[in-house]
Amino acid sequence: MTGNLLAALVTALSLLIVDLVVPGVNIANFPAALIAALAIGLVNGSVKPVLSFLSLPLNLLSLGAFSLVVNGICFALAAFLVPGFSVHGLIAFILGPVVLSLSSTFINRYFAEKNLALSSSDAAKSKAELPSS
Repeated sequence: MTGNLLAALVTALSLLIVDLVVPGVNIANFPAALIAALAIGLVNGSVKPVLSFLSLPLNLLSLGAFSLVVNGICFALAAFLVPGFSVHGLIAFILGPVVLSLSSTFINRYFAEKNLALSSSDAAKSKAELPSS
């Protein structure tokens, strides 16, 4: 449960970064970004597999470049579903999901490094507390 909540928060933060970096992507406020993050998760979980399967021949012909279009369609569909989140223009359509993926990956790696540092010290503490046999 907390993993899903953290994933939604990371995606919302990444969407705010996309709003700053990519012209044509507009997010009204943080609650809109949080709702948009949930919508992107739902669209990527339900619509994207169908679109990816249907566009498989185009994807093979373009050597995978058509995946950018599929990602853009899912991104724009999430923007259509969420008030306060809009995508305007071809640059935002293509570049928005790319920047979202990069920023989300960066934030996830940052949190993973911090979490590993905590878990390794906790592991060291618990190992020190074990009785020796």
